[in-house]
Amino acid sequence: MSEANYPDDLLYHDQHDWARLEGDEHAVFGITWYAQDSLGEVVFYDPPEPGGAIHKDATYAEVESVKAVSDVIAPLSGEIVEVNEALADAPEKVNEDPYGEGWLVKVKLTAPAETEALLGAAEYRKLVENG
Repeated sequence: MSEANYPDDLLYHDQHDWARLEGDEHAVFGITWYAQDSLGEVVFYDPPEPGGAIHKDATYAEVESVKAVSDVIAPLSGEIVEVNEALADAPEKVNEDPYGEGWLVKVKLTAPAETEALLGAAEYRKLVENG
């Protein structure tokens, strides 16, 4: 597993999900280092369907680990334009590289202003350190 880190170029949801903005209308989502570490070894990812709508603060996928099945919460609202198909054969990428190869979905944002409610890296680090 990777070491604890929370990149400064991401926005964080308090339910341990991240968003990387790609321009004004697109973002990539995944789960944070803290989330994958808490889950343990990820053994299955149940992605949503491309084209489907997701809504901020709502469940859009599930990850299953050796410990539990966990809902993945959307940090922002949008339409799913791509899912990480590589995770079907290699779900462990979520543990090994949660901010790179372990991304979950790419989304066309429907409410870009929602980003204002997300946390920066320093705020998120405080959240997880204070438990």
